[in-house]
Formats: sequence, structure tokens, C-alpha cells
Amino acid sequence: MFNNKTVFITGASRGIGKAIALRLAKEGANIIIAAKSTEENPKLGGTIYSAAAEIEAAGGKALAVQTDIRYEEQIIAAVAKGVEAFGGIDIVINNASAIQLTNTEQTDTKRFDLIHSINVRGTFLVTKHCILYLKKSANAHILTLSPPLNLHPKWLGAHVAYTISKYNMSMLALGWAEEFKEHSIASNTLWPRTTIATAAVKNLLGGQALIDRSRTTDIIADAAFHILGKPSAMCTGNNFIDEDVLRTEGVTDFSGYAVVPGANLQVDLFL
Repeated sequence: MFNNKTVFITGASRGIGKAIALRLAKEGANIIIAAKSTEENPKLGGTIYSAAAEIEAAGGKALAVQTDIRYEEQIIAAVAKGVEAFGGIDIVINNASAIQLTNTEQTDTKRFDLIHSINVRGTFLVTKHCILYLKKSANAHILTLSPPLNLHPKWLGAHVAYTISKYNMSMLALGWAEEFKEHSIASNTLWPRTTIATAAVKNLLGGQALIDRSRTTDIIADAAFHILGKPSAMCTGNNFIDEDVLRTEGVTDFSGYAVVPGANLQVDLFL
């Protein structure tokens, strides 16, 4: 299904992006790793090169391209290098994202600009520059890691700057589902039911205590695998939740995804 399919993933040097890359690599996919890290940060772990090595060990082919999606010229270069290496692009995964859980008064202008330049502008530009190649694919998919839209004030009040950046990602995805319908390019979002054990969750949200109440990145990777394997013309315009995707595939036991078996899991902040 994914053998020799080419996947462009932002932020795939670690965490959810790398997990999805590894899941697709096991099926023989080519992975373009478009991320910033070329030197390991002890708090975060992983670089584009270590991710590439893991992807190739898993059975896929990897191309590591240092890319900061705030800069359009770097996106264009990464896309060109990926196409040169693999001949095209079949799947785009908009995973790169910056988080900022502060209220209006506590959100610095620089941080506001940062989260919007990555989450919104970056997501838009990555997709824009991949469209030409997605149109040539037999089963093209865009998958954006962003939450379902819910405009109830309680979801916006706690950290409005961050929330609107993530909602903008979801609106982009829904807009693309309609815009590219005639080309049979699928566009969907995916979001976890619970917190996921990543460096961002540990360092920025709740430390090891929250990690222990989270699920592993494997649940997102497995859900993405099932979404991206669907016929693009029949699976588009959805705000997917990982658990729901897996339930439709017949999964009823999610205990294996828990970091700590039997733990009381933390529901994600957007759900």
C-alpha cells in the first residue's frame, strides 16, 4: 500500500512525526524528513539524521532535509530535493507545530508571531508547494495534526493565541478538502483523545507525571496509517480522533498504548 510512496513530513525528527514516519517506513515508504534539528538537544532528543537512520532500519528510504518552515525558500528547497530523490510526493503530513499555553496578557508578541508563522503560515506554505506533485499521485493525502473545531468559548479562553493557531490549521485542512476535491486529493486532520508522551508534553505541559498518564506515539501512528491507506476520493474533510479511527478498524483494546498500564489517562486539552 505504501511501498515506494513518498511522504513529506514536517517536524519528523522526533515525537509524533517520527512515529508516523516509522509506521509508514515499515510498509516501504520513502520519507522526506523536513525538520530543523541537526544537533541533538538533550531535552528533546533526535535529529533529522538519527530519524533517517531509524526510518531506513525500519524498511523505508529516508531523505533528511534541514527545514525551518517559517522560511518559504527552505520549504521550496526541501520539496525540490525530495522530488529529485524520489520522483514525486504522494502524502503531506503537517506535523510541525509550536505550543504556547498562555493567556493574552502573558503572550509575548514574538511568541504570538512564532506560533502563527509555524502552525498557520508554515502549514499553508508546505502544502502549497507540494500540491503540484500531489495532483500527480494516484492516492494523494494531506494529513494535518490539529484538533477538531469547537467554537465554544471555554476552548478559546485559556490560551486563545495558541488555540486559534491550531484551529487555523484545521480550517486550512477542511478548506483543502473542498478545494482539491476535483483532483481527488484527500485532506483531513488527526488529533489524540489523550495526551501523548512526547518531549513537548514532558517539558512544557506536565513533566513525568503527565507522561505517566499519557499514551505512546504509536496510537497516532497507527491511526495515521489507516487514514492514509484509504482511497483519497472517499476519505476527506474529516477531523479525526485517533481512538475513533482505530475503533472503526476493529480495535477495542487500547491498553497497549498506555505508557503506564492501567493509568488514569489525561484527556487532551482540546477535548
